[in-house]
Amino acid sequence: MVIRQDACGESATSARVEESDFQPFEVIEGRADTPYLLLCDHASNSLPAEYGTLGLTESELERHIGYDIGAEAVTRMLAGRLGCPAVMSRFSRLLIDPNRGADDPTLIMRLSDGAVVPGNARVGEAERQRRIERYYEPYHRAVDGAINAAIAAGRPPALVSIHSFTPLWRGVRRPWEIGILWDGDPRLPVPMIDMLSRDAALTVGDNEPYSGRLKGDTMYRHGTCRGLAHALVELRQDLIADEAGAAHWAGLLGDLLDALAGTPHLNEIHLSQAA
Repeated sequence: MVIRQDACGESATSARVEESDFQPFEVIEGRADTPYLLLCDHASNSLPAEYGTLGLTESELERHIGYDIGAEAVTRMLAGRLGCPAVMSRFSRLLIDPNRGADDPTLIMRLSDGAVVPGNARVGEAERQRRIERYYEPYHRAVDGAINAAIAAGRPPALVSIHSFTPLWRGVRRPWEIGILWDGDPRLPVPMIDMLSRDAALTVGDNEPYSGRLKGDTMYRHGTCRGLAHALVELRQDLIADEAGAAHWAGLLGDLLDALAGTPHLNEIHLSQAA
């Protein structure tokens, strides 16, 4: 840990990564014959050193506003369980959110769940474009590269994106343990919801706690627009915040995805789904 000046000139204890060493994504290699490619848009709360802590305290960066708590651990365990590749972002969503379209007004947040982000307060077009070029687009190119490799190997991948959500939102308790988000392609999400809903102990969200119909997001860009089967999995953060919880849900999802691996048309390109 080092003490450095953050982007707003305030001192903060930080483990930020030097710019020259900063990698905007990580690829986990997998077998060529696997039907799935895992994605994790909000795996990390890391920031390049030049941005300090964006004017936030370390405790604020450890909140859900900085990353999806538990999502990285589940992604790693699930990739190991299935033997499939995965692509994960290595930068905080507060720097720039890879799960938004490049023209989305929430791409760089100035206010997130009540927390003002001082380092984003005066981001102009030049800085916005700089973050897109250095962090956002390299991540998405890595996703494209993994998809292209799978297609070249003869098996277009079904995309599974791992996220997490808070147990409470604006004082209201969320009833779901897991939610499956999707748009117009039912090949993967509908059987996932059906199988999960057979467990009477689970409350399963169908496009809850968020909608999967966000144009420009990761699933739209790499799933809908490329005609690939896809589903976004939302797991409640308190259930995956420790290793045991992450392992439990990685195992449950692994069993589920194994059972669906032979689903008809799962690994085909259906461009009719693209909008």
